[in-house]
Amino acid sequence: MVMPSKMFRNIAAAMLSLALLSGCSTVKNLFDGRGKDKSEDPKPLVQISPTTTVSQLWSASLGKGGKYLGIGLRPAIVDGHVYALAVEGGVSAFDLKTGQALWQYASKLPLTGGPGAGGGLVVVGSLEGDVIALDAATGVEKWTSKVANEVLVAPAIGGGMVFVHSNDGRLTALDEVTGERRWFYSPDMPALTVRGSGAITLGPGILFVGNDNGTLTAISMSDGNVVWTTPVAEPDGRSELERMADVDGAAILDDTTLYATSYKNHTVAIDGPSGRLMWDRANGGPRGLALSNSAVVVTDPAGHVWGLDRNSGSSLWQQDGLSYRKVTAPAVQGDYAVIGDFEGNLHWLQLNDGAFAARAKLGGAISGQPAVADGILVVQTEAGQLAAFALQ
Repeated sequence: MVMPSKMFRNIAAAMLSLALLSGCSTVKNLFDGRGKDKSEDPKPLVQISPTTTVSQLWSASLGKGGKYLGIGLRPAIVDGHVYALAVEGGVSAFDLKTGQALWQYASKLPLTGGPGAGGGLVVVGSLEGDVIALDAATGVEKWTSKVANEVLVAPAIGGGMVFVHSNDGRLTALDEVTGERRWFYSPDMPALTVRGSGAITLGPGILFVGNDNGTLTAISMSDGNVVWTTPVAEPDGRSELERMADVDGAAILDDTTLYATSYKNHTVAIDGPSGRLMWDRANGGPRGLALSNSAVVVTDPAGHVWGLDRNSGSSLWQQDGLSYRKVTAPAVQGDYAVIGDFEGNLHWLQLNDGAFAARAKLGGAISGQPAVADGILVVQTEAGQLAAFALQ
């Protein structure tokens, strides 16, 4: 049966108790990586004079349960369709431009990973390690499979396979047609990590996966062999807490250059074919980054937003107006970076200087990175609201 909200709270309390007893050696990811310094209060928002107009195109209700997970749910957009899941609401599909509901897949499982979409499939995972593949056009179930641990990040689809990064660090390749296991890769895991798993980035015959030990690994899509592993951030420090260096946000591949960021406040550019580090900047965060024609945009654990030169990593601008507001990873929409926060605000920042350009308010905290396609931004709140915005 579907887990009620009270049960999610009980699970969280049980995990915390176990962590205190075990020294966190066997319990993964009790930290969300946003606003580490609990002595700092969220910075009050200042009144802005909008320099662009943002309109909400549509909204829809998905279901509940997201706020008890400590992760950010994010919709997937493929071929003009939006796919989104709710822990207590199944999987839903909508038209990107109109918000018209296309189909809904009801599930009694606590869905948490995904959705991933592509190749005519929509694939999601659950807290219990279930993997479910649906027909992208109809929502009809195609197959189900199982991995050894909870799935908190979207599966990736390519090369005739579905790739699932579970919360124990294992990457499993499943046959796209049958769901049968083809291979798996399992890296070493540190004792303490940020809640969540590294998202998967697809390249030509290669998967790029962030690891909880602060590295990014290139893996052969066909057989799971490691091509190279490069550090994004070194897990240094005297305690396990200080050593956390998770690479959880999806790396971005642009031509042959990979851009990745880490909980350990580092953002890097890597040559994709060789794994050679091209530049390293001591600004970064746990949730991911966004890329424009000129800048890499990242949000750090303290809520500062950085614009970095994509060729050198040098700082172009810094926006401190969202300090300790538990901000999301950014998205790029037109000439703006868009960031959500814990009060349900969406902020549009000018890409040339980081200045505030517009703001919108939704009901419920935003912890998942917004998604953008065809000029339309779609975001999901922890209360289960899905909303689409366009620039005027």
